[in-house]
Amino acid sequence: MENKKQKQGLGKEAVQLLKSNIRDYMMYIALVVIMIFFTIQTHGGFIQARNIANLINQAGYVAILAIGMTLILILVHIDLSVGYVAGFCGAVAAVLITQFHINEWVAILLVLVLGLVIGLYQGLLVTRVGVPAFVTTLAGMFIFRGLLNLTLQKTGTIIIPNEGFNALSNGFIPDLPLGSSIHVLTMIIGVVAVIAAVYVQIRARNNKLKYNFSVPSTPIFVGKLIVLSAIIMVIMWVLASYSGLPWTAVIVGVVLLIYNYMLTKTRLGRYIYGIGGNAQAAELSGINVKKVTLFAFCSMSVLAALAGVLYTSRLQSATPTAGLGFELDAIASSYIGGVAVSGGIGRVTNTIIGTLVIMSLTNGMNLMGVDISYQYVVKGIIFIVAVAFDVRTRSKAK
Repeated sequence: MENKKQKQGLGKEAVQLLKSNIRDYMMYIALVVIMIFFTIQTHGGFIQARNIANLINQAGYVAILAIGMTLILILVHIDLSVGYVAGFCGAVAAVLITQFHINEWVAILLVLVLGLVIGLYQGLLVTRVGVPAFVTTLAGMFIFRGLLNLTLQKTGTIIIPNEGFNALSNGFIPDLPLGSSIHVLTMIIGVVAVIAAVYVQIRARNNKLKYNFSVPSTPIFVGKLIVLSAIIMVIMWVLASYSGLPWTAVIVGVVLLIYNYMLTKTRLGRYIYGIGGNAQAAELSGINVKKVTLFAFCSMSVLAALAGVLYTSRLQSATPTAGLGFELDAIASSYIGGVAVSGGIGRVTNTIIGTLVIMSLTNGMNLMGVDISYQYVVKGIIFIVAVAFDVRTRSKAK
């Protein structure tokens, strides 16, 4: 009888936890539903190791853009130029490698510096001249689209034969020479990731207990850790049974760790959230709003340059259409990932889930042969539903 009551208590607690955190959990539920739906519709094709690796490589450049866009949106700004900044920077990388025969790593570094210069240009227009971010970046969209076309005007599409460059979005990490049928290093990384995730969760829970914040009961918390660990290991097992962990996942993972640490553990991160919540109050408290905003735009353009490198590497070529609609996927990923329309709220870890939602839809519909026109309609509906749900849940919370 006592066990029955305990189970009922845990059930009520789980339901209450879901209700109180519905906005955070809904994106995970949506991702699971989307993956199950496409797995059924494609007779298991969606969940095959080859397609999961392909999905990660497809989502890489969008994830990088979305991480940078999260900072911009938290600050209640927007950057509409990132798509063509990415396309232009990717084209510059292709020109440097194929026409000037510059080493691929030097070319990538130069392209990232170019992204920084672009970010300074647009950030200074916003912070010093006072041109609204919407206008500045809309103009930037036209400018960098024109520069992309000018860069490729004489040559058209540039094919990149450089294997090291192309491996960034098509290659996989090397394995340990153990002669195993699965990718051992990928499984080791999976185990390390599980240990790190469990450690972070336990530490966060202990910190909350230290300051008398409410936390889930131990059974619920342990169950959450088990589910999280199982998801990580299943994904790693699927990848290890194919060719291992793609380099794209490593690059996105490193960028994600850096930005998550910056937003959650540093003074700069607190400033970004403070400015997004109330810019005037933040300025009165001594925060240099212009410098923080300039940093966000520089960061966004550098990440756009990196995204352009990944996209160009993925195609193994630079094309005049590169960058088309990238900004829409990045903005949608951020909002689906929980960035508040009013600013001041958002996490880059959730943004990655938003990216997986958007790219899983694209990947699944491509596997099903859905016309591109219908794909845009479906993604638009998902986007507006996510934002409407966010607005409603936050207004109820108030």
